[in-house]
Amino acid sequence: MDKEMEKMTWKEKLGLNVRAFSIWYREQPMLFVSEALYSLLDTMLPYITLYFSAQLLNELAGARRREVLMQKIGLLITVEAVMLLCRAIVLRWKNVVSDGTCLQFYGRKRHFDKLLSMDFSDTEEPKTQTLQTEVQQSAMWRRQGLCRIYYQYQDLLEALFRLLGGIALSVSLFRLPVRADAGWLTALNHPFCILLLALLLCGVTLLAPWLETVGKKCWIWCEDDLKQGNRYFRFFGSLMSEERRALDVRLYGQERFFDQLAPIEDDFGVHSRIARYARGRMGIASAASSAVSRIFVGLIYLFVCLKAWGGAFGVGSVTQYIGAFTAMSGGLAGLFECIGDAGINAFYLRQEFSFLDIPNRMYQGTLTVEKRSDKNYEVEFRNVSFCYPNMETYALRNVSLKFKVGERLALVGQNGSGKTTFIKLLCRLYDPTEGEILLNGIDIRKYDYQEYMSVFSVVFQDFRLLAYSVGQNTAACADYDWEKARNCCQKAGFWERVETMPEGLDTILYKDLSEDGVDISGGEEQKLAIARAMYRDSAFLILDEPTAALDPMAEYEIYTRLNEIVEDRTAIYISHRLSSCRFCDEIIVFHDGCMVQQGTHEALLAQEGKYSELWNAQAQYYVADATP
Repeated sequence: MDKEMEKMTWKEKLGLNVRAFSIWYREQPMLFVSEALYSLLDTMLPYITLYFSAQLLNELAGARRREVLMQKIGLLITVEAVMLLCRAIVLRWKNVVSDGTCLQFYGRKRHFDKLLSMDFSDTEEPKTQTLQTEVQQSAMWRRQGLCRIYYQYQDLLEALFRLLGGIALSVSLFRLPVRADAGWLTALNHPFCILLLALLLCGVTLLAPWLETVGKKCWIWCEDDLKQGNRYFRFFGSLMSEERRALDVRLYGQERFFDQLAPIEDDFGVHSRIARYARGRMGIASAASSAVSRIFVGLIYLFVCLKAWGGAFGVGSVTQYIGAFTAMSGGLAGLFECIGDAGINAFYLRQEFSFLDIPNRMYQGTLTVEKRSDKNYEVEFRNVSFCYPNMETYALRNVSLKFKVGERLALVGQNGSGKTTFIKLLCRLYDPTEGEILLNGIDIRKYDYQEYMSVFSVVFQDFRLLAYSVGQNTAACADYDWEKARNCCQKAGFWERVETMPEGLDTILYKDLSEDGVDISGGEEQKLAIARAMYRDSAFLILDEPTAALDPMAEYEIYTRLNEIVEDRTAIYISHRLSSCRFCDEIIVFHDGCMVQQGTHEALLAQEGKYSELWNAQAQYYVADATP
């Protein structure tokens, strides 16, 4: 990791930071403008107080003129009042333009949007998943990457304004000479002395941030060491919070796994690499940075006090120059620290952009899918074969099949036979390795992807519902047609349950977002998922184990109402319960990635083939043992 960091040029680092800033500026331009104004006003206020305080002290230590004192006090009150009012107005403006804005949230949303828009094959790639995990860990644990840019912007503005304000108030320090009768103190007037102080200032302001950056780089050097530990933290952090896992944790005493955290101890314990750095290089660098800064502040105190002793200015100006010079030094140090932070963050930005820049290799067509009220769509698989990326064995081989409009089709076969792969290709989550899939005689790759997807309604085996209302889950949208949602729930056999809920279709599910949320059973969830698929009113209805979580009576109810549920759609079922296939017009049998049989239930049973073998294997458990 450190080698990768060292390979980055400053040109590359600058380019990455500029790109990141431009992304956020396009998102929230007024936020950055208001932040600049607020930082200017907020930074300048202490300098105004410092300047007028010095003037008042000088007057009190000198002539003590009443009218001058009152004039300066009045001017101080007026200027500070105006500045405070302006700062309050700008702060209000900044809060308004940033209302609801959370850069970390939007950064994570950007990652989610990328996951949803990238090729589905890439989402299943281990490299992509590892990269996504690393990016999320960097953003959440160390607030690096895109989310860091705004805070770097804040730090940069503060450093620049502190530097400019300090310069403005400390210029006169070098212009006011020590009196000629001050003896050896007149050496302070020599240009060499001023040059030496300037060089010392630059040296310290460069050295301190550099030492701080060295300490921060230790985190990058340990990045590879921390990956596994972070994964363990993430896993065990979710283990207790996931409701679906709670029963297993209690029943099997899985909390005992917490005692087996050797990887975390190795990564974060007292003997870990990062702990050794903290006791050594990182700790020394941080302590040295603080010590160097303190030593320089002491030298500034000495220089200013000596010039005041030599009669260059009054006692009030001492506070002004020490405050200004310290602020200027802090601003300059902050500026270099920002540069160092930008260099470190560039590594995380490169990591994040490598994820966001993953290209979409699937061809995105432009043809419009014809909207047919009669749902007269025809799908054909023509010599389709498919092999998953980085795999040698084909998941599907030479599949040719044409769907008839309005047909009830069942896909059966053992696990790994190719059923799910068939559906993924049909929904264009993947493109065929060989052959082509046609919709109404046209290659599906030529259609607009989103329009093509709208032709299908799918109930996946591992579907998920959201912690929103029943109606919103049915429509998969915030706004929904109440009557349509009711009809879909009725057809799916879920309406009786809805009528028992306190708010009907407006009842919130689960307690994630509402204390009044209602929990429903797995079978009820499945019925609602079927209602959701019906609400979409697509031409093709795909049901992957649609009754897996239902009891026998509920399953029978679903299948007896099959025609009412499907209506005029073309329905495709994936099921391991072959008894459900009797309701279908045609059954396709897959084995080892090949379509080995096709026909009706009766016709396939009459054959000596894979279907009859599977049927008899299941039927034996339902046939009474005739032996005494």
